[in-house]
Amino acid sequence: MSSVTDAPNATASLSEITQEEIFAGHLGGKLSVELSSPLETQRDLSIAYTPGVAQVSRAIAQDESLAKRYTWTDRLVVVVSDGTAVLGLGDIGPRASLPVMEGKAALFKKFAGLDSIPLVLDTKDVDEIVETLIRLRPSYGAINLEDISAPRCFEIEKRVVEALDCPVMHDDQHGTAIVVLAALNGAARVQGRGIEGLKVVVSGAGAAGVACTNIMLAAGVADVTVLDSKGIISADRGDLNPVKAELAQRTNPRGLVGGSAEALAGADVFLGLSAGVIPEELIATMAPESIVFAMSNPDPEIHPDVARKYASIVATGRSDFPNQINNVLAFPGVFKGALDAGARRITEGMKIAAANAILSVVADELGPEKIVPSPLDPRVAPAVAEAVAAAAHAEGVV
Repeated sequence: MSSVTDAPNATASLSEITQEEIFAGHLGGKLSVELSSPLETQRDLSIAYTPGVAQVSRAIAQDESLAKRYTWTDRLVVVVSDGTAVLGLGDIGPRASLPVMEGKAALFKKFAGLDSIPLVLDTKDVDEIVETLIRLRPSYGAINLEDISAPRCFEIEKRVVEALDCPVMHDDQHGTAIVVLAALNGAARVQGRGIEGLKVVVSGAGAAGVACTNIMLAAGVADVTVLDSKGIISADRGDLNPVKAELAQRTNPRGLVGGSAEALAGADVFLGLSAGVIPEELIATMAPESIVFAMSNPDPEIHPDVARKYASIVATGRSDFPNQINNVLAFPGVFKGALDAGARRITEGMKIAAANAILSVVADELGPEKIVPSPLDPRVAPAVAEAVAAAAHAEGVV
């Protein structure tokens, strides 16, 4: 649930921003390249370009590891998309997705100080995307996959991770999962209980739904039931793709069958990631002190004001309601920590460490309307980066 279209402050809604402001903010794009060395004199030119640059190139040719020190690749993140699953817009193609990727790159710079460039690919072919990223590997230090449709996104990420020796993360999956886990821990802590015993219902079995389910299971949640457009994902269904079939083996421990009504009856947590609608009467059947994360943008699965009639804690993906679950809390610090550590990959342990770090920032400030920090809280990215780097060293992926 990327937040590149958030309003300029934590409480403004889109209706308060004029169309002129929006287009003016994107005029000419949102990115530029700045020099890190002076280029004012003939001497500067001789150092930065010919003839001086030849000495640096010659040294790297003899020892490729020097590229990490004498080029920007070691700190450069590429934001990669084919434009097939852009938040709230769907398959709009690479050119139309570019403003979103520029926004993501701008957030990397703002919150983590990382240089980042958008890379949109005019192909939907998995082999071509993977091959392109392999061939471009000398040019970057990490890959943020973005807005690629499921189930292709699972295969693309898996194959790129296997092929390359650098941090790779599909943010729609794992950034969402990290912040959801932080928010779930925060909500449970406010209520004085742990997450292990919660009955969680995940509505949506796409990229975010699968990743959120995986991280909750890894963090100790034992009872997760996942819904897709046809109902509860269970092992007895014969219409599941390989990703859902594998998920069915690890979820729905009570063997529920049916749809939303059967899943939500007595549930402690509803996690909406499907852009669907959940009727009020189903939220009313959840357990006392229930938790509702209605995260679809721009329209939550159920309006927060309605959900609060039954749930004790409510969160959304929007900035104009309390408890915004926003990926910007995760991805800048995750990539900074991974690059700081020289990590070869981003592990599940590093993601859980990131979630714990997000929550630690507001550990003394928690309440029903503050289960995670503000996306603009400057403490978050440094805390996440430090925790992720430490986890990378502990897991031996550096």
